[in-house]
Amino acid sequence: MTTAGKLKLWGGLGLAVALIAAGLYGWWDLDLRWRPKTITRHQAEIARLLDQAGWVSPGASGPRLYEIGFRTCTDCIRLHQEEFPRYRKAGVDTRVIVVARRDVNGLSKSTPAERSTVAELWVNRSWDLLQRWEETPPDAWTAAGIRPADGDAARSAAVEQGRLLVERLKPLLQDNGVNETPFRYPTLVWWDRQGRMRACACEDRRTYRHVREELGVS
Repeated sequence: MTTAGKLKLWGGLGLAVALIAAGLYGWWDLDLRWRPKTITRHQAEIARLLDQAGWVSPGASGPRLYEIGFRTCTDCIRLHQEEFPRYRKAGVDTRVIVVARRDVNGLSKSTPAERSTVAELWVNRSWDLLQRWEETPPDAWTAAGIRPADGDAARSAAVEQGRLLVERLKPLLQDNGVNETPFRYPTLVWWDRQGRMRACACEDRRTYRHVREELGVS
């Protein structure tokens, strides 16, 4: 084979490899990276932490879906608006766990009204309160009629429980390939129709269809 022929052959092989690599990357970027992970480690501990958290639910009798988020989380708000109506129609038991994030470098990541409402949700588990809170713009929410959490040891402890939940779940989920640093919201955990514990940091719309399929939501 002449030198020109060899160059042509190697050029063709290089192009083929590049096309295969581009196709694999496209498959990963459009599909694989958004698929949930199966939880194979620490299942009992993760389930216990979620079950004992201050979740609120409409009380549906279908599959359980735990969501961890905070009030002003844009991706959480979008998930609630776009996907939760479908879940409720399908009877999914959406167990929402709202937390007030811990301060970072002396900067507060929550407001007094938010902390008070989170404490009330953890203590009394009112789905109606969560609905009213979500229907009110965050800046307009004053937590009227709700006992303040700041200065109340028991209520502050409820807020702290939410923060500790995130800190305890983080390494357990990371050990299953979910939710790399930092902890991302919303994080969802559920059991699919085969009984497997599944989870994802569902920040992107491209995760939604996988969750729907696994919960049997049309």
